[in-house]
Amino acid sequence: MSSQSRNDIESESGNQLFPVFLKLNQLRVLLVGAGNIGYEKIRALLSNSPEASIDIVAETYLPELLDYVSLFPKVKLHFKRFEKSDLSGHDLVIIATGNNELNVAIRESARELNLLINVADKPDLCDFYLGSVVKKGNLKIGISTNGKSPTIAKRLKELFQESLPDELDQTLDQMNKLRNNLKGDFAHKVNELNKVTSVLISETAAKNKAKSKWYLMLALLFAGLILSGLVLW
Repeated sequence: MSSQSRNDIESESGNQLFPVFLKLNQLRVLLVGAGNIGYEKIRALLSNSPEASIDIVAETYLPELLDYVSLFPKVKLHFKRFEKSDLSGHDLVIIATGNNELNVAIRESARELNLLINVADKPDLCDFYLGSVVKKGNLKIGISTNGKSPTIAKRLKELFQESLPDELDQTLDQMNKLRNNLKGDFAHKVNELNKVTSVLISETAAKNKAKSKWYLMLALLFAGLILSGLVLW
């Protein structure tokens, strides 16, 4: 391995997470817990994958959660105490009981079955995180702080959500049509698409120059607040 490659690996070793986008509509998800934390988790899942098949196991349910999932027919409710057999047939497990001892016990049972696990508010016990996601039509941008600061991830999500134009989805559709209509080999298609997108980037940069300065000022202000200890974590 060259010294340059080794340096690249070392410089990126701070965040070892590998970002992926899962097709939850092709997987089975188990959520254990239906209180405030479970409500937060189910909203994150269904806001991104409304066709996901999700089983929820809990003895008691937050009324807001019941109202919310009533709109999603593929969500099944099981009013019962968790049992190890509930893990059968699932691919992902999200644990949100609010009981640390129970969360650990469920995690251990899930690991025995080689299931991927997310334990609410316990990064060290997780195989994956439910990060902040920016959505603009078909575009999704996942944000990770490696579990260090959900607050920063939330602020970045708000920043991107506001700054990315709503017309971006229309641009994506047009680019998809262009890609499908292009003739030639792969290298030629890449070159042609690069030409088109370079024009888009230059035009967008010119239009958003003033806005970029404004966001930079906001970012610097936010950083100053953090350093001053004025941001509530």
